[in-house]
Amino acid sequence: MRIGEVTRLQFKDFDFERKTVRVMPEKGSRPRELRLGEKLVAMVQQIFARKQSFPTSAAARHYLENTRKILAESNNNPRFLQIHLHSFRHFRATMVYAQTRDLLYVMKILGHRSITNTIRYTQLVDFKDGESFICKVAKSADDAVKLVESGFEFVSSFPDVIQLYKKRK
Repeated sequence: MRIGEVTRLQFKDFDFERKTVRVMPEKGSRPRELRLGEKLVAMVQQIFARKQSFPTSAAARHYLENTRKILAESNNNPRFLQIHLHSFRHFRATMVYAQTRDLLYVMKILGHRSITNTIRYTQLVDFKDGESFICKVAKSADDAVKLVESGFEFVSSFPDVIQLYKKRK
């Protein structure tokens, strides 16, 4: 998520039963729903239980600046000073692309409207293992059932249009 999207999150945006968060867009991107891990769900629930709010973007930047200075000095490595909050967004996009090999899925979780922007995030990935996927589109519930029964896994969907599935070759 972008820092502005995080700082605008409210309790109503979280669905703790489904372990998801609804992200309202920034910079003209699309609204999206993201899955949350168990640990993150527990941490967010603690924040709301204590009636706390998420840090402001200025506070998050200040914390990261202090942390990267400490890391740079203690490890004698000035490259830590090149890390910015947005670097984590690029890192996550690259890791998801490395795991799924699915630009459309990465585009969806980032909220991009253009695949060109997504490609900028993922251009550093070098696949050496030759792993590839078979991709299929389900346009109905019957199509989806047949794909799942034949070993395909759900990747993403476009509302009221199609669902994307993949299977390793």
